[in-house]
Amino acid sequence: MKALVYHGPGLRSWDEVPDPKLQADGDVIVKITSSTICGTDLHILKGDVPETTPGTILGHEGVGIVVEKGSGVTTVDVGDRVLLSCITSCARCRFCKEGRYGLCIGGGGWILGHTIDGLQAEYARIPFADTSVYKVPEALTDEQVLFVADILPTAYEVGVIAGDVQPGDTVAIVGAGPIGLAAIMTAKLLTPGRIVAIDLADSRLAKALEFGADTTINNGNEDPVAKVMELTDGLGADVAIEAVGMPATFELCTELIRPGGRVANVGVHGHPATLHLETLWIRDVTITMALVDTNTTPRLLKLIADGRLDPLPFATHHYPLEDTMTGYDTFGAAADTDALKIVLEAAPTILEGPKPEALATVA
Repeated sequence: MKALVYHGPGLRSWDEVPDPKLQADGDVIVKITSSTICGTDLHILKGDVPETTPGTILGHEGVGIVVEKGSGVTTVDVGDRVLLSCITSCARCRFCKEGRYGLCIGGGGWILGHTIDGLQAEYARIPFADTSVYKVPEALTDEQVLFVADILPTAYEVGVIAGDVQPGDTVAIVGAGPIGLAAIMTAKLLTPGRIVAIDLADSRLAKALEFGADTTINNGNEDPVAKVMELTDGLGADVAIEAVGMPATFELCTELIRPGGRVANVGVHGHPATLHLETLWIRDVTITMALVDTNTTPRLLKLIADGRLDPLPFATHHYPLEDTMTGYDTFGAAADTDALKIVLEAAPTILEGPKPEALATVA
């Protein structure tokens, strides 16, 4: 099969690689029908994620059709269309039993496209399928559910829920990329009083307004702290959500909040940031950070099915799966291409064609 392979910092290629094989009774093999590219994939390519070794197939967001399953799989069948979550859950370890799947120590957590082969490929092996894939409602398209694999639960859980957004709150979201926009979309479920989007790119700030922000600030042209203080009668935001993953944006979030406020860090950081305890300790500030658990995935799927969330505006560019390299070029140059999320679509095929062992339950 073909797949997008990481060959070390700055190196990637669309390669012929061996087809995945079942390795445990709980595995499934899935034919990928749709995948996408994440900002975390770019972090890997920059060398910020040393756990990802050269030779790894990238990608942790996808939708596909089960073509093979191990004898221990009971919740999905061959032929089912499934959402492939960015987080895998063993369901047995202490953290999985607490619903903290991102911390799984039983072989799961964030493994796809990180420590094992991922989903930017024609086929993928998914471990712990019973607790790590989700049947897609028949009425929904791949594109409607694709972004529930990562950005929507990440923004909702690590940003909105961890930040304890309350009705009437002023929420400042630093970064209006895909995660920041997902934070805007899901924060609106909690009816905040005002959502303020902060970014350096006017095009992304325009998108933020489309996604539901009430106010935008270009922090290259004006002082975001002074502006937020002006909007909040000198108090500061109730919640600041960091959605970039840079020291400067994290430190900005700590300046934007009121005494008793909350900073929810969502961004993936590759470099140290300064924590100004000399000013924060006396202000009763709460700072949270986490890897997504995806325990809200069923809730988000239901909200989409019920018409309460519409993820389709995230999809700005579409490419055939075999053009994944071009997709990376477009996504990596988002400042010029205005890319939010790239949808990589596999050409429709007869499932039995490329994998003669497919469509059979393996004992």
